[in-house]
Amino acid sequence: MTQAAHPTLARTLAPASGLTRDLLLIAGGAALIGLLAQAEVPLKPVPVTLQTLGVLLVGAALGWKRAFAALALYLAAGAAGLPVFAGGSASLAKFAGPTGGYLLSYPFAAALVGFLVQRFGLDRRVSGTALAMLAGSAVIYALGLSWLSLVTGLKGQALLTAGLTPFLLGDALKLGLAALLLPGVWAWVRRR
Repeated sequence: MTQAAHPTLARTLAPASGLTRDLLLIAGGAALIGLLAQAEVPLKPVPVTLQTLGVLLVGAALGWKRAFAALALYLAAGAAGLPVFAGGSASLAKFAGPTGGYLLSYPFAAALVGFLVQRFGLDRRVSGTALAMLAGSAVIYALGLSWLSLVTGLKGQALLTAGLTPFLLGDALKLGLAALLLPGVWAWVRRR
């Protein structure tokens, strides 16, 4: 198997390969998202959290395979009852509720961001990072809105008002933060 065209931030900062390193990175990514999920503005039916920022950052930092694994671990931890979801909640029932599609989209969104970073090195520039994060956000919204519509019966403008519009400003701010943060870390790494 060939190496990715561009090393991830995790590979650059922790270059020694091995199963232990990979497991620690995956567990650390899952834990970070669990912590960020606790920063919540309780809107109904879907709360605003920093979870998506974590999903996209983990994708960029770990690369597509480890990011997918980290998000799968995060979801498994919540399904098993660990209080990692927004508001410290956890249960398998979360996946059947209005937020289920958003949650299930996370491994795919993180993997897409990780793939774009590894293939094209998009996390080295502000515009590239924004593009990768926008693509990941599109996956989250596509799956999240589809599931929200299925569970609630909402359609059209009512669906967008419940599951998209309240999040656009916050997501734009999170995207901007990530777009500044990742290239900034890369600049620091190059100076080291």
